[in-house]
Order: sequence, then structure tokens, then C-alpha cells
Amino acid sequence: MTIKEIQNEIVDEFGMFDPESWDERYQYVIDLGKTLPLIDEKFKTEENIIKGCQSKVWLHGEEQNDKIIFTADSDAILTKGIIAILIRAFSNQTAEAILEADTEFIDEIGLKDHLSPTRANGLVSMIKQIKMYALAYQAKR
Repeated sequence: MTIKEIQNEIVDEFGMFDPESWDERYQYVIDLGKTLPLIDEKFKTEENIIKGCQSKVWLHGEEQNDKIIFTADSDAILTKGIIAILIRAFSNQTAEAILEADTEFIDEIGLKDHLSPTRANGLVSMIKQIKMYALAYQAKR
């Protein structure tokens, strides 16, 4: 699946919830966090912590067959769900596809508008770090 197709799927899933009820959406984000492909303990290092997040978020990307596979973890359940959404959209994609992809789906599901300012900044930092991995792997070639 392309990044856009995955993003559309995520938007459709969030569309099932009452637009007025963010309790259901938060619970869904938390549930998504439980499906997160967890980072290997050896990558839970200071250099893999995403700067700018209120919680601790570790992100690791590895290139396999020209695609970047991301794993992550967080010490906060909501943040874990947020990174799970991003990994679902961007993992197992080429560096070029990740760099070209937009993140409008985040606005479409209304996530950024319903996060605290520090969590919203963390979300931006997570996206930035995913794009940095893509840039680094693209430059390696």
C-alpha cells in the first residue's frame, strides 16, 4: 500500500467516531499504541529519543530492501498511540516516498487540534525525525 492509501484508511477509521466525542478517539489512539512494533531494547538509547516530546519516545529506522522499517516505544500511552499511527503510515516505505508524503491526514483526523501544545510539538518532532531517517537513508545511496 502507498502512504496515501494508508493515510486514507486511518482517516476512514477515525471517521467512524462521533466528531464531537474525543473520548472515543483518544481510546482508539491508546489502543493503536498497543499494536506498536516495539523497538528493540538495544535501540532505547539517548540518541534515539525524539527531542521536543513531553514524554520519552524512542524511534529507530532500519533500511531493508530499499524500504525503511520503523520501530518505536514511549513511556506514555497516548504518545505511544500517536507514534503508532505515524509508523503505520510511514514504515515499510521507500525514503523517497516518505520524503514526498504530506501529513495532512493528521489534520483530517483532527488529532493536532486536540492535543496539548507540548504533545502537538512532540507530534511535529516525531514526523520530523521520521523524515530525517528517510533523508539519511536517501543520502547513503
